[in-house]
Amino acid sequence: MSLFAISDLHLAFNEEKPMDIFGDNWYMHHEKIKENWIKKIKKEDTVLIAGDISWSMSMEEGLKDLEWIHSLPGKKIFIKGNHDYWWTSISKLNKLYDDMSFIQNNFFKYEDYAICGTRGWIQNSSEKFTTHDEKVYKRELIRLKLSLDAAVKDNMKKIIVMIHYPPYNDEFKDSDFTEVFKEYKVEKVIYGHLHGINPGNDFFNRIKDDIEYKLTSCDYLEFDPVKLL
Repeated sequence: MSLFAISDLHLAFNEEKPMDIFGDNWYMHHEKIKENWIKKIKKEDTVLIAGDISWSMSMEEGLKDLEWIHSLPGKKIFIKGNHDYWWTSISKLNKLYDDMSFIQNNFFKYEDYAICGTRGWIQNSSEKFTTHDEKVYKRELIRLKLSLDAAVKDNMKKIIVMIHYPPYNDEFKDSDFTEVFKEYKVEKVIYGHLHGINPGNDFFNRIKDDIEYKLTSCDYLEFDPVKLL
């Protein structure tokens, strides 16, 4: 069994949302993802998907996108992204498919690893940070800790975190999120949200404070899931 990751699939099978307006590399990007996915991922493997799964605005619309992911091999574990307005109650989501698991205040296991996570939010060092942002930011910190606490309560010693927003600022300085990662001795953090980054730019993949950080936005990965373990 192997563990892979990719994020920001931005599927739109029920919407007129051509992604190539963001660059020619996005043309028919779902076909690129599918082709690469099928080449390397087996039924017994697991794929982490760190948010921005579908452009759909409701669960009814989003089901077509989820069905497409369900048709691909492997188990899948998701967190919510900032565009996932279709995301409904976590109990309903986790009843949909036997090979797809959704994180919100909970965690799931991959072998001896706990997979934890939350959406995250823009960093409070941003000049655009508002009172509303502060409320969301603090709520996301609570959700992250609830997910991690659930893993610790189950005696999980090795932890991987998914977070949609980058957990640091433009200079890769620490934040409240990175402090939580250090407190819980997280081993790896995968994140997305960023687009238009040259795939050869390694700034976004680094080890800091013994924690490995990896950017998994699908255009950065050239629409090819990356192997973590």
